[in-house]
Amino acid sequence: MLDQALVADAAGRPIRQPGRTASRDWDEVQDFCSRVYMPYRVRPLGHNLDPDATMRQARVGGVIVTRFAYGVPIHLDTFDPAAGNILVLNTLAGALRHKLDRSAAAVTGPGDSFVVDCSRTDYWLDGDGDHLQLNLTIPHDLIAGVAHRWFGFVPDDRLWTRRLAFGGQGSRWQALLSYVARSIGADGRCAGAMERHLEELICVDLLDAWAAGAGLRLADGARAAAPRYVREAEAILESEAREAPTIGAVAARVGVSARTLSNGFQRFRGISPRAFLRDRRLEGVRADLERAAPGETVTSVATGWGFANLGAMAGAYRQRFGEPPSATLARGHRRG
Repeated sequence: MLDQALVADAAGRPIRQPGRTASRDWDEVQDFCSRVYMPYRVRPLGHNLDPDATMRQARVGGVIVTRFAYGVPIHLDTFDPAAGNILVLNTLAGALRHKLDRSAAAVTGPGDSFVVDCSRTDYWLDGDGDHLQLNLTIPHDLIAGVAHRWFGFVPDDRLWTRRLAFGGQGSRWQALLSYVARSIGADGRCAGAMERHLEELICVDLLDAWAAGAGLRLADGARAAAPRYVREAEAILESEAREAPTIGAVAARVGVSARTLSNGFQRFRGISPRAFLRDRRLEGVRADLERAAPGETVTSVATGWGFANLGAMAGAYRQRFGEPPSATLARGHRRG
């Protein structure tokens, strides 16, 4: 099902790439990997080995999808936690051996997947010379936001530090990967609202499989688990996001100090109240850009949602949705 993933679209048209799709130069290959995954250390498992790399990429919202192989046996370690990324390594051919815990490793072959949050735990892997991957790079903050929207809370490190092998031939996850791959067009993107739908679907399905493998029930962490003041503050921040109320003012309205409110959000939601508000405002900006009337601009929409620093807003928007706000606006104008 994934033989042509990122090579050709569902109609058989070649999928355009922003750069080279193959390389035998270590520096070029590592530059690609640093951009689409994160900085890390690679060591070939042999003497005088040059790569014969496959390097293809596409975006599904904030998720980077890659078709990748080194073409030689390798060992990878020292993944940079500051990049803030989760890796989902889906094996198409060959095999990978992954760090599972201090004394155990997991081997994945064709059809198998492995997830690790490199922003929360260390990791290494060995790949044989025949490995070929269809990998996903997902920002931790993106999937944490999806968890909050769907389940009412952000899981703690019992989930994020769990390295997990999952999937398998015929699994729901494999079917989803096939659906995602077939939804990517010749331009390397998904059409319109489909992109957001797929981004959400990837994150929710991954969270479900990850939590099941970690022995956690996401439904048990529902909103009711948080204290009253956190739930009330969320309701205020959601309903008044456009006015961008101060955290101190919200804290006073729910009867606690700003420090208590911030500590409550961090404990029960895994994010700060300010980050929660920022995410709601970014979602509002995106919704308005998608239905913008002729003559509306990114500036007019963003300032209407309380953003004063448009450069910072644009950077956060691109990180959250995988495209600049101008691209969303252009798509909205075309539909209008």
